[in-house]
Amino acid sequence: MDVKIENAFIKALENTFIEGVLSNSTDKGQISKVKIRPIKIKEMLNYQITSFVGKQVFHENMSKEELMNALPGWFNIEKTHLKQVELISKENIIHILISKKGKVTVKEKKRNQEDVECSIDLSHNRKKRYILEEGVPVPFLIDLGVMTKEGKIIKTKYDKFKQINRFLEFIEDILPCLPQDRELTILDFGCGKSYLTFAMYYYLKIMKEYDIKVIGLDLKKDVIEKCNELSKAYGYDKLCFLEGDIASYKGVTRADMVVTLHACDTATDYALYKAVIWGAEVILSVPCCQHELNQKLDCRSLDPVLKYGLLKERTAALLTDGIRANLLELLGYQVQILEFIDMTHTPKNILIRGVKQKKTDRKQMEKKQKEYIKMKEFLGCELTLEKLVSERIEIQHNDNKNENSAE
Repeated sequence: MDVKIENAFIKALENTFIEGVLSNSTDKGQISKVKIRPIKIKEMLNYQITSFVGKQVFHENMSKEELMNALPGWFNIEKTHLKQVELISKENIIHILISKKGKVTVKEKKRNQEDVECSIDLSHNRKKRYILEEGVPVPFLIDLGVMTKEGKIIKTKYDKFKQINRFLEFIEDILPCLPQDRELTILDFGCGKSYLTFAMYYYLKIMKEYDIKVIGLDLKKDVIEKCNELSKAYGYDKLCFLEGDIASYKGVTRADMVVTLHACDTATDYALYKAVIWGAEVILSVPCCQHELNQKLDCRSLDPVLKYGLLKERTAALLTDGIRANLLELLGYQVQILEFIDMTHTPKNILIRGVKQKKTDRKQMEKKQKEYIKMKEFLGCELTLEKLVSERIEIQHNDNKNENSAE
């Protein structure tokens, strides 16, 4: 393990340590994220370790010595384990980034004590810490009606506050995938009232100090005008909002990240297509109203289930997003299907996260294509996204109608 990592942890733990987050693992099946926080057990200082492996969460308590001994396992460069760290104390924030070649970069930022009044909670169970903290006034959250001027979350908007923070966690995970030596261009299609667009800009530009340009696009003229007024009032000179349609937008030729949240039906497909042709390093998409497959689904083997309209609608929606994810993989993206927010808040809770791969394994791609063709023939359909990207990937078309449909 690099001595820079060890020294950074030693320094953080010597200060009034609040929390640590280790993330961005590229080793599937291994630990994807680790959270660390100090706790007191029988008046002795320990550290509660929360490890995430797939959908499972594991908890254990460690002494300082045990925590330091665990570090080499978390930062095994050969196995491409965790590559991003944020260590927060009352005095400073330490960021650690590890490149694919194993180069370690450590950055330290002093915290402004006038702005940050944080007490260290050493209880075994404590309130969740959000990226945008409750009690810290954020201008756009106040104007958008989520927060009071004192920083208190309005009760009826608490779900929205949690959704915003959940979205920022997804962005936090992919930061190492974005270039840091130039201005980044980020497109947000179907931005609406732009809660998440403002949050994304605030997090990346104000909190993380990234050089970014963010463009929000929506069809509602009055909403766009309001968002531009707010952006100007906050001095967000690289955040603008435009009135327009996803399919016809031609304002840029390249984008580093494309976000599309609740774009209805095939509008999501056009947004994903735009992201691909612009070479986006990161795609974040929360689809909505997936009607196309519901109308085209032609699979006699599933008729006993699909004859129930509600089940067909929900099945078609899930299959649509699965097909989109597979097409993005065939286009060279590493794709995850994630829960955006708990089902109790909204049924439209699936997020497709795609990160562009630098290299692809030819044999693996051929295997994925064969699996896609087999699946497509079983369902008896072709969706808009496949048609849009057909020039970039070769999907074989079977001249004979699939046997499942012809029965």
